[in-house]
Amino acid sequence: MFTSEKHFTIRDARGNLIQVDLRRDKRLKKTSRWERLPDGKLLLRIPHRLPRYKVSSLLEQIANQLDKTTIIHAQRTDSDLQQRAELINQKHFKGSIQWNAIRWVSNMQSRLGSCTRGGPTDGQIRISNKIKFWPDWVVDYVIAHELLHRRHPNHSDVFWNELRAAYPLTEQARGFIHGVGFAAGQPLEDD
Repeated sequence: MFTSEKHFTIRDARGNLIQVDLRRDKRLKKTSRWERLPDGKLLLRIPHRLPRYKVSSLLEQIANQLDKTTIIHAQRTDSDLQQRAELINQKHFKGSIQWNAIRWVSNMQSRLGSCTRGGPTDGQIRISNKIKFWPDWVVDYVIAHELLHRRHPNHSDVFWNELRAAYPLTEQARGFIHGVGFAAGQPLEDD
């Protein structure tokens, strides 16, 4: 099941071989995290002190989760939102960003969107249905913002600089969002 201490290969239910890069992470204490990398490999981060013999069972769990998440992602994807995200990805990011699903959700209170990184929900983007009827350029900003979190997990200077360069209406959209939040008496968060 593995070829070295840091590189493993697993097989999904369709028989495809998937390379898994293992990284021990001192910040993790009990749980492991995995995510799909842009090149198709998986990155598995495990607690620094996890015994080596437990890695095999983790890899088996991931192989089982891969097929389940593919089915779940297909069921949850809102096709109109998916098409819109694909257009934004092509226009603003030259098609370089990958995700598994994007869908409207009704359970966000103050957040407008979210993007998961790692684990069985890796690459799922959720957009609040509260903004469904906002101006297109603001909704497109929220989608672009969440897409870029596939590349940058936090709101670093690099994240904001790349977003502003890719989506020129970033600051106007953020102003619109803050204005709506102010008028409603509830601050809204990009994500």
